[in-house]
Amino acid sequence: MNVLMPLPRAGFDPSEAAISWKVLVQAGHDVAFATPDGRAAVADPVMLTGEGLDFWSRVPGLRRLKLIGLLLRADRNARLAYGELVRDTAFCAPLPYAQVRSADFDALLLPGGHAQDMREYLEHRGLQSVVADFFDTGKPVAAICHGVVLAARSISSRTGKSVLYGRKTTALTWKLERSAWMLSRWAGRWWDRDYYRTYREQPGEPAGFWSVQAEVTRALARVEDFYEVPAGAPQYLRKDSGLFRDTADDDRPAFVVRDGTYVSARWPGDVHTFALAFARVLAGTGKS
Repeated sequence: MNVLMPLPRAGFDPSEAAISWKVLVQAGHDVAFATPDGRAAVADPVMLTGEGLDFWSRVPGLRRLKLIGLLLRADRNARLAYGELVRDTAFCAPLPYAQVRSADFDALLLPGGHAQDMREYLEHRGLQSVVADFFDTGKPVAAICHGVVLAARSISSRTGKSVLYGRKTTALTWKLERSAWMLSRWAGRWWDRDYYRTYREQPGEPAGFWSVQAEVTRALARVEDFYEVPAGAPQYLRKDSGLFRDTADDDRPAFVVRDGTYVSARWPGDVHTFALAFARVLAGTGKS
């Protein structure tokens, strides 16, 4: 199948894009890319290197010394996959958003990322229209982390509501988002304390009002349609703590939600399982 993966100019999460790309390509699918201007995208460098996440990062000579950076950056599997991704011919020659037509593709995958550069991707009305077309025509869609926000903001031409209205989904939970934000805010990136918040609350708005979970939930038919790891589920602590990441051979830390041909996940720690689940959806929907 021909899968579209739109990206912003910069700031996307390297794990969510590169691992997803690698899994789909290994499954025999073609992955095309799109960016706002048709130029190759660049991942969030902080998530690649981990540099700039420790409180001493601005001290000359200490930037490359990492502690929190090692915990929060992309793991080795993702960094290696990203090294392969940036050499991929399709990645290096993306379509401009304005030239993307859903009719030219069989499926859609929406990666995430929290850096401020993600806003262009999340707010682009033309891209939202393309995303809505994929849902409205019944094509398989996968979204992870902030990619679910893009889906939530995409309005169906059939219903006039979010394409996620009436669907079950997960996304970056407020617990995970807040934990990473607090860790970087108070123990690391003191000069850029809101690095982990793509959108911040305005005066008078409750805490977390513009978190991924809260915004996505507002787009759903029911609050209960936003799924979190159920208390008491097998491997609950491993899945819910944010301290463990899945691998191609270990899905115990992952939490992925499938609703028909729509697949969603929370954060980079789910990405192997997420991409493999989407590959199974594609294998069951026809040509490959």
